Amino acid sequence: MYLHGTSKINGKGHLEIGGCDATDLVQTFGTPLYVVDETLVRKQCSEYMEAFRASGLQFQVAYASKAFCVMAMCKLAEEEGLSLDVVSDGELFTALQAGFPAERIHFHGNNKTPEEISMAIDAGIGCFVIDNFVEMHLVNQIGAEKGVKVKALFRVTPGVEAHTHEYISTGQQDSKFGFDITNGSAARAFAEAKELANIEILGVHSHIGSQIFEVEGFQMAVQRVADFSQAIREQQGITFTVVNLGGGFGIRYIDGHTPLPISQYVKAITDAVKTYFAANEYPVPQIWVEPGRSIVGEAGTTLYTVGTVKEIPGIRKYVAVDGGMTDNPRPALYQSKYEAILANRATEQSEETVSIAGKCCESGDMLIWDLALPKVNIGDVLAVSCTGAYNYAMASNYNRIRRPAVVFVRNGEADVVVKRESFQDIVANDLIPARMG
Repeated sequence: MYLHGTSKINGKGHLEIGGCDATDLVQTFGTPLYVVDETLVRKQCSEYMEAFRASGLQFQVAYASKAFCVMAMCKLAEEEGLSLDVVSDGELFTALQAGFPAERIHFHGNNKTPEEISMAIDAGIGCFVIDNFVEMHLVNQIGAEKGVKVKALFRVTPGVEAHTHEYISTGQQDSKFGFDITNGSAARAFAEAKELANIEILGVHSHIGSQIFEVEGFQMAVQRVADFSQAIREQQGITFTVVNLGGGFGIRYIDGHTPLPISQYVKAITDAVKTYFAANEYPVPQIWVEPGRSIVGEAGTTLYTVGTVKEIPGIRKYVAVDGGMTDNPRPALYQSKYEAILANRATEQSEETVSIAGKCCESGDMLIWDLALPKVNIGDVLAVSCTGAYNYAMASNYNRIRRPAVVFVRNGEADVVVKRESFQDIVANDLIPARMG
């Protein structure tokens, strides 16, 4: 397993993260356990900020909280100078409870409810990213009722399809997200928005996919957005002051994944902005981006305890752990691949190939197929790397399994930032009708 951030193998032959021995973390907090390398998260935030400062452009780096949204992460993002992207009232509430400045919050989503829009306006968020015509008129209506002019970006689909899994590709024409540039709906959206008294147009938003390892897709998207911006200025007299280019920057999950340095992604984007907007003699807008996975993904490790082993001679050896698709549904959803080691025997040589099964009552609850490990013993601690993004965020209570705790580790200290769910938490919202006696 590739060791990210502060992770290393210590003198005891154990995995260590943030100066904390993984076996000690297990003894203290139990398993499954999400462990987040706080130093690495802060380093990723800093690299984005420094790369944009070097470009000389005005910018905002907004952490895409959908990747991992807890109060401690919102607080960390604030401390590092980031803005925040939310997509629901729950994420917005989490950010506000953490004391995140509302004016640095951007609200996304293709189906914002009237209640969510009202909540966001009342909170004084920085802007909405408007996704469709229904929402545009709803935002204007609620803004009028509240006597507020709402700042907004408009999400457009530039027709650029990134090299990624089809389920997480969102920039092509056939998408549930945004106004299509090619068929003219994007231009029509601005024409209509221009006539709405309670919407202040900031500019456009574009997102071309996730887990992207090249810069060409981003450069092509910038070119199309720049040309579209110029067309809107010429046809409608609207000049965008903000262009949001989304996120999608890849990380290394397994051998063969080759993400670029953050600075290289940022330089390619900012250079393209300077080139294509200058070619159109267009005032260079503020550039916003929304990294999520690339900030927290590699910083996360999930620790499990091995429970049972089943060997089918000549076919496969299953090693079952005390978690699975309830704390990491990505292999079932996307066929995502991960690396892992035995955290308590990290220096031992591999002797066998096993497949890591979860404990849910689903044959598809498999975390890793064909993993080389030392001969596995019951009670071993399995560490799965790169589980910081979309793992806790997508966790469920299927089979009424309790969600794991989350700890931040840094300089030898471990702090619980999400408590492990209790049995009482599981039934807290359950009711038995009085008619049942």
